[in-house]
Amino acid sequence: MKYAILGAGGVGGCLAAYLQQAGKEVTLYARGAHLEAIRRSGLYVEQSTKPSFTAQVHAIPVGEETTNPDVIFVCVKGYSLAEVLPDLQRISTEKTIVIPILNIYGTGGRLQKELAADVLDGCVYIAGERTAPGRLLMKGDIFTVVFGHRDHTVNAALQTIADDLEDSGIHAVLSTQVQKDTYEKYTYISPAATCGLFYHATAGMMQKDGEIRETFKTLVKETEQLAAAMGIALDHDMVQKNLAILDSLAPEASTSMQRDIAQGRRSEIEGLVYEPVRLAEKFGITLPAYQKIADRIALKGQ
Repeated sequence: MKYAILGAGGVGGCLAAYLQQAGKEVTLYARGAHLEAIRRSGLYVEQSTKPSFTAQVHAIPVGEETTNPDVIFVCVKGYSLAEVLPDLQRISTEKTIVIPILNIYGTGGRLQKELAADVLDGCVYIAGERTAPGRLLMKGDIFTVVFGHRDHTVNAALQTIADDLEDSGIHAVLSTQVQKDTYEKYTYISPAATCGLFYHATAGMMQKDGEIRETFKTLVKETEQLAAAMGIALDHDMVQKNLAILDSLAPEASTSMQRDIAQGRRSEIEGLVYEPVRLAEKFGITLPAYQKIADRIALKGQ
């Protein structure tokens, strides 16, 4: 498999580095000083639970052609998806497998309408961020990629992708229930981002018993209520599952949405904080905790 990765931040960069270290053929699209640093010195991945390493990843500018990738991982933020769509349309064909692993639920179905390629659904569990040009930081040990067809089918190509990920040290979940499985990720990332933003909280603050942790749990329960309203049958107690994920993180970890807002950049606040409120209204339910936080954040102009 030839892999192309669109987005060179904490998700795409770590994915490219792990694949390259395992000898896979991978091309990483990057920009500016980050691109130049990768080309000059490689991509350095600092890890809190494993040895750090430098990967000599093949990196090219966004907009430059790559050679017929078999698989494209889309690892940009939700707000950037429209901007990279022309690149996706240019480098993909009907035979290309496109796997978006964004934080925003339902991206694959929306993207399929714009591409001739075979677009799957997917998500990623990772605590990673870019700390400087050519440098990434991974906190904790939860690196997992979930992907699959919305029609529940599995084929040899998808199994090869799963095998390549596992061979690279990335836990792969080749899902036959990908809409449910990607929504399960949403029941973590949306509450974590919403709670973290509201309280200006790191993972460590949410790991301690008290109001912040209880708010996180309440938000997770409300995402379970939303799943039921949308007809998504969850297999797990998402509160306990998500607390286990939260408690596995380094205390200083935070969501990318929080970091983006703190640094004055565009963020995924629409998809992670306000979208549950909109969906609740659409499906005729109320989510009091989400509504309260969304209203207060809106008053602050975020």
